[in-house]
Amino acid sequence: MEMTSAVASLSALAHGGRLSAFRMLVQAGAAGLPAGEIARCLKMLPNSLSSHLAILDKAGLIHARREGRSIIYTADYGAMQELLGFLLEDCCGGAPEICAPLGEIFARAVACHGTCLPELETA
Repeated sequence: MEMTSAVASLSALAHGGRLSAFRMLVQAGAAGLPAGEIARCLKMLPNSLSSHLAILDKAGLIHARREGRSIIYTADYGAMQELLGFLLEDCCGGAPEICAPLGEIFARAVACHGTCLPELETA
């Protein structure tokens, strides 16, 4: 990942509403979520959510697809992995104990896949 792409991704995530929507989509998995459900869960006006989703989409962090009358949004896991990889690329500086807690975080993320969505309603 290039610096420009990393900055665009981090800028897109640097807002509470966008970060909450992105986290919600990450936890929703490949099925994604309709815009209306995201707006309801986050207690956000649809036009505000639409703007936030457009920014995340432009940064390449999410994608949209039409299903009937609904637009379904999904997280781009590849883009998320690239961003995390970019952030961790130079981690530790030869001291693995610095990054050891990250392994625990990743293990929890794998363990909660598909079970954490309700927690985001309060995020």
